[in-house]
Amino acid sequence: MNKVAAYAGANDKTLIVEQYAPLVKRIAHHMLARLPASVQVDDLIQAGMIGLLEASSKYDGGKGAKFETFAGIRIRGAMIDEIRRGDWVPRSVHRNQRMISQVIDELEQELGRDARDTEIAERLNISLDEYHHILTDVSAGKIIGIEDLGVSADVVVSEDMIENDTFESLASSQFQSALTEAIKQIPEREALVLSLYYDEALNLKEIGAVLDVSESRVSQIHSQAMLRLKAKLKHWTQI
Repeated sequence: MNKVAAYAGANDKTLIVEQYAPLVKRIAHHMLARLPASVQVDDLIQAGMIGLLEASSKYDGGKGAKFETFAGIRIRGAMIDEIRRGDWVPRSVHRNQRMISQVIDELEQELGRDARDTEIAERLNISLDEYHHILTDVSAGKIIGIEDLGVSADVVVSEDMIENDTFESLASSQFQSALTEAIKQIPEREALVLSLYYDEALNLKEIGAVLDVSESRVSQIHSQAMLRLKAKLKHWTQI
């Protein structure tokens, strides 16, 4: 590459960083709202910037996706990879997540309807407060996305309740249909929380204001919604 081409390339990247830096920061702060205090927003932004630059070099406008959509997927994926490298999730979080999902599935099979908080807590042989505390830990301990539903592709819920974090491996249309149908079957309040969080990009505090509940309660509802989806999509999981 000659010096002129190298300069032009560097200049293009500078313009991209300047133009899309607000997108990186917005995604970072959105993700930070459901992460432990040990995760620093600057680390997310740094990882996101790397994802942005990768997006700029791999973007192919001929595939029909807008650059901002493609970049957002890459940015979020880079941040998730950075957090995973931190390895700060206790094993108990994973264990409790699997346990609750299994109990929800068992109860809903028996009852033929959505399992209530009180019923789940009773089956777990714990108090309702203890159950809500576990949900809070699950929410704080993980980035709960479609990857936590047991699907091999790294995806997160979005406008159609599904968005892949890599442009090349978008989730299958069959799974999208199954996920959409599962979301229609969960309690209305849980579906609303998912919609406000992923579609409208509201943080937990803002959703709490909409629902007139505390931020921690929104976190619990979000966790329970994702675990309920995991139970409904168990046939898609790879154990």
